[in-house]
Amino acid sequence: MLIERRIERHQLPYFLQVFNRYTDKPMGYLGNVSEHGLMLISELPILVGADFELRLKTPDEKGSQKIIDINAACLWCHEDETPGHFDSGFMLQNTPYEYMHLVHVLKSYFSFHPQEASA
Repeated sequence: MLIERRIERHQLPYFLQVFNRYTDKPMGYLGNVSEHGLMLISELPILVGADFELRLKTPDEKGSQKIIDINAACLWCHEDETPGHFDSGFMLQNTPYEYMHLVHVLKSYFSFHPQEASA
């Protein structure tokens, strides 16, 4: 039985597309990320218990695409609040440095950092 996990996640106001690594077909969009997993928002339900080889295509500093390949297991899937969409939770396996860097960059970019008050 899967107990509810309490890993800090960071919601993404814009979505990065997630692809099947071998077919290069889109699977859905990142809903949230953590150092240990991600949530995928898709139009089709994802098979729970299966391992997936995912690919993220992110922009780099030069304006071209950076590829991040991820191995992940689907732990759960349920219907999203938006009709016709599904949320799926993935646990990452052998998390690559590039993904960890992406999580750090997204966390930094989308987090609120209050400025020090000047006297």
